[in-house]
Amino acid sequence: MSRSNRNLLAFAFASALTIASIIFSAVSYAAEHTIEMRNKDDQGQTMTFQPSFLKVAVGDTVKFVPTDKNHNAESVRDVWVEGAAPIKGALSAVVEFKAEKEGVYVFKCLPHFAMGMIAVVQVGKPENLDKVKAFVPPGVAKGRLAKILEGVTP
Repeated sequence: MSRSNRNLLAFAFASALTIASIIFSAVSYAAEHTIEMRNKDDQGQTMTFQPSFLKVAVGDTVKFVPTDKNHNAESVRDVWVEGAAPIKGALSAVVEFKAEKEGVYVFKCLPHFAMGMIAVVQVGKPENLDKVKAFVPPGVAKGRLAKILEGVTP
């Protein structure tokens, strides 16, 4: 094999390794988070997601896990991040949310929304925070959302 062919082969191999390491490192840093759908949280609050607030990175996954029956997790469409696919889980089923765009995502349990069953996931920068703060959910969810939003950071 000629010297120029060896150099070309070495360059191609090094390039392939570099690309593979970039792809692998991007994938390996994605984290998985869990939010439980519960009848009562550790503080005694009823009809809750625990935790009710998470800050995650783009690329992370959030799993909503029904530790108690008859709960679901779905998007609050009025304030959902523009361009992000909405989420609608079945009752008593695990729901996965893949954080692909920055913003503040608000989730509800449809049967228990007015009872305050609401959660917020901040992905990166809170691009739509003003829109979320202006939203008025029903019943107990109004006060819980205001309290949860205190955890949102730039």
